[in-house]
Amino acid sequence: MSRILGASCRLCRREGIKLMLKGNRCETAKCAMEKQWRSHPPGMHGAASRKSSPFGVRLREKQKVKRYYGVLERQFRCYYAEAQRSTGNTGEALLSLLERRLDNVLCKAGFAASRKGARESIVHGHFTLNGRRVDRPSIMISIGDRIGVKGKERTEKMVRAVMETRNITVQPWLNVDPQKLEITVAALPSREDVQIPVEENLIVEFCSR
Repeated sequence: MSRILGASCRLCRREGIKLMLKGNRCETAKCAMEKQWRSHPPGMHGAASRKSSPFGVRLREKQKVKRYYGVLERQFRCYYAEAQRSTGNTGEALLSLLERRLDNVLCKAGFAASRKGARESIVHGHFTLNGRRVDRPSIMISIGDRIGVKGKERTEKMVRAVMETRNITVQPWLNVDPQKLEITVAALPSREDVQIPVEENLIVEFCSR
């Protein structure tokens, strides 16, 4: 499995917003975006004011979405190609596809502290999809799918510990049973379910050039 290596906080600083790449740490004073002397873009010239070109603005929007969902460039291009083939707005279809990734669902349901943590848990075989063990974080969920925890006491303790530390409001397209540790997909995610500010039309303009 390909991974994005390097310092996570640098990515947030580069995009200028919190991408919640470190889970609960991003909500504390330890977050780099909370420190004035580190809230500017990384690098020795990061604090200098720069005027972004139209190309740069569109590039930053694409990079922000890529880094938020933790996908690589080739994966992102595949999602964009699939969104183009769908009916309706291409930008909204792209965001819906990214929202339907299994690692994103686990993170939004509170079963993992971050998308990175969710990917690691999935690869290690801690979760099941419709009763079958899965090890691919990029699996796309559909309406009616049931995501559960592999029947081991150690895994259940790990998930419950994460759920206790996270204070989130589960979105209406997901039904979470905290007793059974099970997630049921009630509907497909919509544009309103994206939790970061995104101008998807700029991403479409960049990818279609």
